[in-house]
Amino acid sequence: MFFHGTSRVNDKGHLEIGGVDAVELAKEYGTPLYIYDVALIRARARAFKEAFRKQGVAAQVAYASKAFSSIAMVQLAEEEGLSLDVVSGGELYTAIQAGFPPKRIHFHGNNKSREELMMALDHGVGCIVVDNFYELELLEQLGKQYGKTIAILIRVTPGVEAHTHDYILTGQEDSKFGFDLNNGQAEQALVRTLSSSSFSVLGIHCHIGSQIFETTGFVLAAQKIFQKIAYWKEAYGFVPAVVNLGGGFGIRYTEEDDPIPVSEYVDQIVSEVKKQVSEQGIAMPEIWIEPGRSLVGDAGTTIYSIGSRKDVPNVRHYVAVDGGMSDNIRPALYEAKYEAVLANRVLDEKNEIVSIAGKCCESGDMLIWDLPLPKAKPGDYLAVFCTGAYGYSMANNYNRIPRPAVVFVENGEAQLVVKRETYEDLVRLDLPLKTKVNK
Repeated sequence: MFFHGTSRVNDKGHLEIGGVDAVELAKEYGTPLYIYDVALIRARARAFKEAFRKQGVAAQVAYASKAFSSIAMVQLAEEEGLSLDVVSGGELYTAIQAGFPPKRIHFHGNNKSREELMMALDHGVGCIVVDNFYELELLEQLGKQYGKTIAILIRVTPGVEAHTHDYILTGQEDSKFGFDLNNGQAEQALVRTLSSSSFSVLGIHCHIGSQIFETTGFVLAAQKIFQKIAYWKEAYGFVPAVVNLGGGFGIRYTEEDDPIPVSEYVDQIVSEVKKQVSEQGIAMPEIWIEPGRSLVGDAGTTIYSIGSRKDVPNVRHYVAVDGGMSDNIRPALYEAKYEAVLANRVLDEKNEIVSIAGKCCESGDMLIWDLPLPKAKPGDYLAVFCTGAYGYSMANNYNRIPRPAVVFVENGEAQLVVKRETYEDLVRLDLPLKTKVNK
């Protein structure tokens, strides 16, 4: 079994994370329970920053908070000197409540509302990543209303798409995000913003995919962007102060995944940008990236209590847990795969193959298919690894199941950072029926 970060087996045969017994955490805080290895998050953040420092270039590493947003997580990002990527008013509000410096917040999103943009301007966020012409119209109106010049990046789709081990050179034009680099929309957006007193165009942004295990896609994206920059320099005198190449850096979920060190991504990105600016004779821009999953994904572990069991002779053994698609929708949504162990019996012999079923009233609520485990019994604890990204952030109340608690662990100490929802929380916003049927 592959253990991430500080995870190990202690002398009780239990899973231990951050120097804390995961079984004891489950008993204290209940299950399902998200546990975050803070030391691993810190190490990953520092690795990204150190890679840029060694290259001697100006850079910002912005945590893509859509992966997992909470006040404590945002404060941890601030402690590590990261910037912050938010994609909604709710994520922005969380950042403000956490005391995060607004100037280091980058506001993304393909359908930002007027109210969300006003919120961003009221708090003085450092940059808005403009995604479409509708947003340009709103921002231009608000710039005049506020009497402000709004710092923006123009998000482009460069015609490069990368996922896992594959990259595609064509086809990304069909995307809900950004201005297309190849059909003239990106240039149209640039010309419009350069000619408006409402905008200060800091530079260009792109994002080519997710769970990427190679650097080719990032290099190709940089090449295509700088080809356009060379033309825009001659045509409009535009040279970007910032080039943001997004995120999508992969992590290890199962043995099928083989991620590369974060420094390798950074080294290849910086090397290509240096090459491009040298050939074009322009100033080196500040390089921004936006890791999310790669900062928190493998730092998260979800602990469940095992309950019922169903044995279908000669077909399958189903073992059910007290969570499922309500706390981790990724397997049901796009067949995400995970590894897991019995947290209270890590070293026991794995003598059967079972499939882990969630408790939601959906046949598709399956967390893991065909998992080797010791003979599991009610009351055992199942630890599912690498649930730190898009677990809590995509959690839901389907079947009126309360969302789990979140605990940070570090140096032998545990801290509750998100309380478990209660049944009272589930109905807190409900209102009673006012109409009455005449009898």
